[in-house]
Amino acid sequence: MANSRSGDSMLDRLVRILDAFDAQNPTLTVNALARRADVPRATTYRLLENLVAHGLLARDTDGQVRLGLRLWELANRSASTLSLRQAALPFMEDINQLVGQNTQLAVLHEDDVLVIERLSRPGSVVNQANVAGRMPVHLTSMGMALLAYSPASVLEGYLARHGEAMLARHPKLRHELAEIRRSGYATFDGFIDPESTGAAAPILDGRGHALAVLAVVLPRGSDLLPAAVMALQTAVRGIGRALVPATDT
Repeated sequence: MANSRSGDSMLDRLVRILDAFDAQNPTLTVNALARRADVPRATTYRLLENLVAHGLLARDTDGQVRLGLRLWELANRSASTLSLRQAALPFMEDINQLVGQNTQLAVLHEDDVLVIERLSRPGSVVNQANVAGRMPVHLTSMGMALLAYSPASVLEGYLARHGEAMLARHPKLRHELAEIRRSGYATFDGFIDPESTGAAAPILDGRGHALAVLAVVLPRGSDLLPAAVMALQTAVRGIGRALVPATDT
């Protein structure tokens, strides 16, 4: 892939254009897209034509640009994500019906919690997580459960990069992670939204490391929390049994 005059490759620019969209900016003008991607406007227009032609981006009638359906199609072909979602969905549906609140599945990806599935119901408590959205590790029960059950190299690498931010919220961080490993789940009250409580349990591989995490978001102080935690722990064992043979072969 040829490099541009500024030294970054065309692939770098394409990735930055696609990465410019997020939950707060699902559609962008071409000027805003060029600015957020740090790509010259003329180059953005040229690349946009190709991306639209291949279905990776789409234009709305008002000229705004959004991610195209082909990205969703390609992402859903990912073998690891597909098998994880297929194994988890029946358990997620049971938990969602039991607690009547948001139920979600996530993985640790590039120092963030990446949500790959979410089930909601009418009247559910407010929830900031969105499918394909990222959440901060140290502010979510999902992130702390994933971190607590990560391999030592992953944990130490994350702490080296983000320890200061985490210690501001969790002065006894290592003790908290050890407590999560002891209990098998993590709960957080009101860190992202003051009205909610998150509870999460890790889905483990054959070595006891987190493949993913299953979580619920409940109204803060809900009497359902003990039942939700028990349901999560039962569910992750079932999901783990379904996944481990596939991951160990």
